[in-house]
Amino acid sequence: MTATTALAVVAAPAAAVAAPREADRAGLQRRLDDVVAAGSVGALAEVRDEHGVWRGTSGVAELDTTRPVPVHGRFRVGSITKTFLAAVVLQLVGEGRLRLDDTVETWLPGVLPAGHHTTVRQLLNHTSGSYDYLRTLPMPPAPDFLGIRWRTWTATELIQRAVANPPTFEPPGSAYAYSNTNYLLLGQIVEEVTGRSYGEEVERRLIRPLRLRGTVMPGTSPWIPGPHPHGYVPILRGSETQLVDYTEINPSVMGASGEMISTTRDLNRFFAALLGGRLLPGHLLDEMRTPGVEGRRYGLGLAWRDTSCGIRVYGNDGDALTYQVWSFSTSDRHRQVSVALTPAFRGDVDDAVNALLNKAICG
Repeated sequence: MTATTALAVVAAPAAAVAAPREADRAGLQRRLDDVVAAGSVGALAEVRDEHGVWRGTSGVAELDTTRPVPVHGRFRVGSITKTFLAAVVLQLVGEGRLRLDDTVETWLPGVLPAGHHTTVRQLLNHTSGSYDYLRTLPMPPAPDFLGIRWRTWTATELIQRAVANPPTFEPPGSAYAYSNTNYLLLGQIVEEVTGRSYGEEVERRLIRPLRLRGTVMPGTSPWIPGPHPHGYVPILRGSETQLVDYTEINPSVMGASGEMISTTRDLNRFFAALLGGRLLPGHLLDEMRTPGVEGRRYGLGLAWRDTSCGIRVYGNDGDALTYQVWSFSTSDRHRQVSVALTPAFRGDVDDAVNALLNKAICG
């Protein structure tokens, strides 16, 4: 099947014309088309480099239509929400209102069985051992998954589902295991420290100051405001698995671990501000880039990867089931890439996405 494509290119400024690396925008578009061919309904990306800004789309915004993916479209960013929340937590640390070595028990008495021995730092870098609450919920392709679509969840009840299970490991800090429960706890700690919800703090400290006009913390609202591609989940019906439009969902089931909606532009803008030192002092940005366990590539809400040309990039990725997102930047912010796709669940897109990220950073 030939993917329907749309391309938007912003011209490079005059100062970039003499750059040694030529702009291969057609090559970026081919890589984005490959992402769709590998198993996506649609995809969109924004690349920033010495030549300016390139934005491209591929595939369709909605199954059984020819409607192109909106180049400025919004999408659910999943776990990239964690990086925003981590930045807020570290701002509170910088203000002296919270310490990385504070225990969970200090702020949330009785909430976590191992709370006396679990620190804020361990929540941020996923070394707490807390059981992941998502493992207690039905997941696609189970038909029961559709039954939780509109339900409003509280962080308290989701955390209770997690702590009803034994820790993934003990003691806290001895290993790494990714757990969405960690960030639900951090959201509650932010509320205890500030008297405002974590969503309000993200908006007040990050979204508004950085003018992230396409970014929202939806809370319990099921809608994605503005233009956006549709997202789908595979559901077993009888003996067949069918894609079900799951664009609208009460996002409280993700909460502080992944509820945010954003755009490729806003993600690039956020990571440029973060890595450029506009949001945190240098020593706290260094903490973000320090892994909790040797050999891991995840610090305090910030991840990193090495590209095919050996350039290390920082950022995060997110999986909101209906949307998969990657956003990474070089430490000097000279090259950035954000890509979002709506999976069709008919193939592994990882290699194609990696090729696109490498193309954007390495040329």
